[in-house]
Order: sequence, then C-alpha cells, then structure tokens
Amino acid sequence: MSQENSVGFVTSQRAYFNEPLKLKSGAELPRFELVFETYGTLNSERSNAVLVCHALSGSHHVAGRYADDPENVGWWNNLVGPGKALDTRKFFVVGVNNLGGCYGSTGPLSINPETGKRYGAVFPLVTVEDWVAAQARLADHLGIRTWAAVIGGSLGGMQALEWSLQFPDRIRHAMVIASAPKLSAQNIAFNEVARQAIISDPDFHGGDYAEHGVVPTRGLRLARMIGHITYLSDTQMAEKFGRQLRHGEHKFSYEVDFEIESYLRYQGDKFAAFFDANTYLMTTKALDYFDPAYDFDGNLAAALARARASFFVAGFSTDWRFAPARSREIVFALLHNRLHVVYAEIDCSAGHDSFLLDDAHYHALLRAYLENIAT
Repeated sequence: MSQENSVGFVTSQRAYFNEPLKLKSGAELPRFELVFETYGTLNSERSNAVLVCHALSGSHHVAGRYADDPENVGWWNNLVGPGKALDTRKFFVVGVNNLGGCYGSTGPLSINPETGKRYGAVFPLVTVEDWVAAQARLADHLGIRTWAAVIGGSLGGMQALEWSLQFPDRIRHAMVIASAPKLSAQNIAFNEVARQAIISDPDFHGGDYAEHGVVPTRGLRLARMIGHITYLSDTQMAEKFGRQLRHGEHKFSYEVDFEIESYLRYQGDKFAAFFDANTYLMTTKALDYFDPAYDFDGNLAAALARARASFFVAGFSTDWRFAPARSREIVFALLHNRLHVVYAEIDCSAGHDSFLLDDAHYHALLRAYLENIAT
C-alpha cells in the first residue's frame, strides 16, 4: 500500500493497571487494561501529545491499517497522518479504546478474575468521568504530564470537555466537535428506545448472553438502525436515497421496497456482527448521565469555571441530534469565564456524521487551529 499521507501499518498496544479505579457510581474496578494505538513521535519535552477520544461505536484504531487486515482503516484516517489536519510529523497522537469497550479494553466481554467467567451483566456502569480518569492513568503510563490537546467528536467531545474540568492543569487545548454539554430529553429518549430493543431481545438473557452462547442480534440491529437515522440529516437522506425503489416497483410486502430500508438493514446487520450489546447499553447510559452542570444547579458557566484550557468548539448546520445551538451553549459558558474560545459553525449537509467526513472547510479549520498549537 502507498504510505503517502498515511501513518501506514499500525499495531495496537496494551497497558495494565493494577491500582483500583473508583467509579462515579461508587463501584470499583480492582484492575483493568486499556488497548491503545499511537502515531507519530513524542518529543523530548513530551509536550506534543494529542489524545483522540472516540464516540459511541469508535475505538482506539484512529488511523492507519493493520498488516493482517489492510481493509480495516482507522475511523479518523482522513484527519490523522503526515501532512493531514492532525499532522503526525508534529504531534504524537494517542487513540484509546474506552474502559468498558469491546475492542480489547476491560469491559463486559472480559474475564472477571473473581469468577473466571465473562463479566457480562455484572460489569459496572462507567461514565464519561470514569473514562477520563482511566485515560489519565494511560497518560501517566506513557509519561505524558500534559496533553497539547484532547480532541473528540460527539461523545468524544464530551470527554474532551471533561478533561478540561477533571484535570484542568493537564490539558492545554480542548477541541469539542459536534457535541453538547448534556443530552436533551429527545436524545435520552432515542437512547432508551435503542436500549429497550436490546433488552427485550429473547437472546439478551439479562445481559449474560455470552454464557448462553448467543448474541442479541435482533436488538442490536434495531438499536443501530434507530441510531443511524439520528446521525443523518433529512437533506442527506433525500440526496442519497430519496424514494428510490430497490426493485424498481412496489412489492406490496413487508420486505425491502425502498433503498433507505435496504441501507438501514445493512448498517444494522453489520453493526450487530461486531459490537457488544452490553457495551452499547453502558455507553448510551454514559451519554445520558453526562452533565457537568448537574452539581451546579444547572449553571453551566459555574461548572466550567474550573477550566483553564483554550477551546476549539465546532457544530454542523444540519446536525439535529447535537445541533449547533448546543455547541453555542458551551461557547457562551466559556466566554462567561473569560476563557479563550474559537467557535466554528460549519455548513455541511451530512448531519451528525459530518465530524467523521472529509469536508474541506472543516478540515481546514482544524488544520489552522492545530498548526497554531504546534508552533
């Protein structure tokens, strides 16, 4: 494969932590592992490290390919690499699979050392705050005292925001993209419908489906279909699918008639084949619970008074799940605290998924901000 503009072939790494991690719920993990990848070189001052935080179905595999699976391209490969917006010639980039994930970090699929069986339903619920606390342990492991930047989209943006609050002296820039300071009631409602699709699947078995040798495929499939509708804009659906018929005529049945139906079924089937149901439940709950202003009587400005970082905040015009107005809430609260903020509202037709796509304007803005950090 060509190495131009790419980090090339990459290898996942694993870090082990034997000190207990107290979770926000009050539960405790006596030990845990995190799977991560790195790209670029950490400089001698250890000052050029950037943490990339993933969203709901993302992973540590941010960029590059695997030698034994070259079709498996990192989910932000269009952004991270030599000469790209997040330039690995200048930055040491770290991607980590969040605690509770299903890509190798300790989670519901892991073996519980106390029972010798998979954690399954007994794996404790972890939150955005817990993810950031675990990521701080990884930073210590890598010898990184302060991140040059923490960047993420959607749920990843919430983690970047939480880094600025939980460890204000360990982050210089927080880049919060297509995100929100908390979920709206509508967003919580979508998450609950998706969770109920999984929980009501006969193969769920109260979360212990692995012990029964099955997967709640039907529930996962429906959950992904619901979620995917919210990631796309009406404009994008109209442009890509409209009312196109799959077979050129109405079949007068409950099978696939329209191209959009075929697309959603494909996305649901693909997702159910690799993602863990318990991880999905836990991650959507982490989204629901995140609310920095909760302990400040709903006052976001008071909650963000702890922050010391500079901020890049961006929203997308057709993102109705994390609308630009939600990004502006963050901006106004930061400005109230006289913090340095760059805000971009990007005109893009792709809805919430815009933060993953190769939009020239969006990438130019990221490049300009990151170049300023590098210098």
